[in-house]
Amino acid sequence: MNTFKRIAINTGGGDAPGLNAVIHAVVHAAHTHGWEIHGIRDGFDGLLHPENYPDGGVIKLTRPLVRDIAHLGGTILGTSNHGNPFKNCEPQADGSFTEIDRSDEVLRRFRERRLDALISVGGDGSLNIARDLHKKGLRVIGVPKTIDNDLECTTTTFGFDSAVKFATECIDRLHFTAESHRRVMVVEVMGRYAGWLALHTGIAGRADGILIPEIPYDIAKVAEHVKRRTAGRSHQYSIVVAAEGAKPVSGGVTLKESATAGHVERLGGVGEIVAGQLRELTGKETRAVVLGHLLRGGQPTSLDRLLGLIFGAAAVRALVEGHDGVMVAVNPPRLDYVPLRAATAKLKLVAADDYSMITARTLDISFGD
Repeated sequence: MNTFKRIAINTGGGDAPGLNAVIHAVVHAAHTHGWEIHGIRDGFDGLLHPENYPDGGVIKLTRPLVRDIAHLGGTILGTSNHGNPFKNCEPQADGSFTEIDRSDEVLRRFRERRLDALISVGGDGSLNIARDLHKKGLRVIGVPKTIDNDLECTTTTFGFDSAVKFATECIDRLHFTAESHRRVMVVEVMGRYAGWLALHTGIAGRADGILIPEIPYDIAKVAEHVKRRTAGRSHQYSIVVAAEGAKPVSGGVTLKESATAGHVERLGGVGEIVAGQLRELTGKETRAVVLGHLLRGGQPTSLDRLLGLIFGAAAVRALVEGHDGVMVAVNPPRLDYVPLRAATAKLKLVAADDYSMITARTLDISFGD
């Protein structure tokens, strides 16, 4: 018999539309079993730095508090992508930073607060932390969250549909201005090292070219495709979607910031580079648009809201059924419980035979290969 009384939930990594729907579902489902739900502020920072929060970094979540949040973007708990308790970044007197393992402290504070289990909502980084805490004895259920849709073992993640919808709306607008000025527009989107967001956005937005991390591009081939598509009188503009992790055949990814203590490397800038190269090779006026964090904002679509509620309810059900150290996965028509070690073993990348890739090729969209 499970004897849960007090369950914790946190949201880590980049925010995504649908996080509040997960929190809503967890609280409502847990209360049907008589459990208390406590939310940890900003990933694990509420436990690591409780002195920074007027409420002590952990708040009790009640049904009235979460009743009207499922449709809201962001997360009422806050989030962080640099609060790894195993590599907590501490400033030193000389201005440098040192990584300190504070995981035992996190576990101690779980015990002090009499928290019986953690529902950890996040992407591969957050779920890796959850996996390591589980190895040290914490009862953990993972919920996959990422607009990049790059987590293995689950067909989809919430946040992805909202990001694709917004990016597609942006490209729809760019068609008008690109046509008016007969320009080439390069649209840079997020996605890290997976091309799902760029691929689906590019197809839905009727792009002429899509550059994704899985297929190193030859800019000369992209330019030739653009020149061919814009040669006639009826189509004198072009749209190219570039994933932030796209890379040329002879180089690596473009970085805004290299990895440092407590921080992962930040991708970005490939859109401007591609735009400059296409301007030179095609002779056409070219502009770059970076959607960036706009893709994380806004209300979740109905699909992402539904997915958030499904994942949240399933996480509570996993605890009821005695699961531990697993991630909830949606693989229609099933809900699966996948070991965290398998869920975080590798990224889900775009395959050459994926139906979206086949569709794009059939529609004569260039990948620069």
